[in-house]
Amino acid sequence: MSQENRLEKTNRINLLFDFYEQLLTEKQQTFLKYYFHDDFSLGEIAAEFDISRQAVYEHIKRAEQVLDMYEEKLGLLQKHEQRSQELERLQIITESSGMSESDKTRIYQIINQLQQLE
Repeated sequence: MSQENRLEKTNRINLLFDFYEQLLTEKQQTFLKYYFHDDFSLGEIAAEFDISRQAVYEHIKRAEQVLDMYEEKLGLLQKHEQRSQELERLQIITESSGMSESDKTRIYQIINQLQQLE
């Protein structure tokens, strides 16, 4: 796996983790945090928990599968990304249109309120 693909995967797992962390077991949360957030190696995690590297790998792989399953069923990350794209489009349209400053101000306020809901 290339460095770019690893970075994309890490970013995706971190985003999924943000949405679904509370649905994972404590052990899954801990291993994912160590591996993806803190950049621990499998060996370092294995030493910390006195288990084999293979066991750590299997826990992480299973947790990744669970995150993917939740995303497949609930689609929170996909919906978040779509909302972000639409808000960005709305902002671009507002900046380029010939509407009054008071209308623009009100639209920007709505955009900010929607962004804060994220």
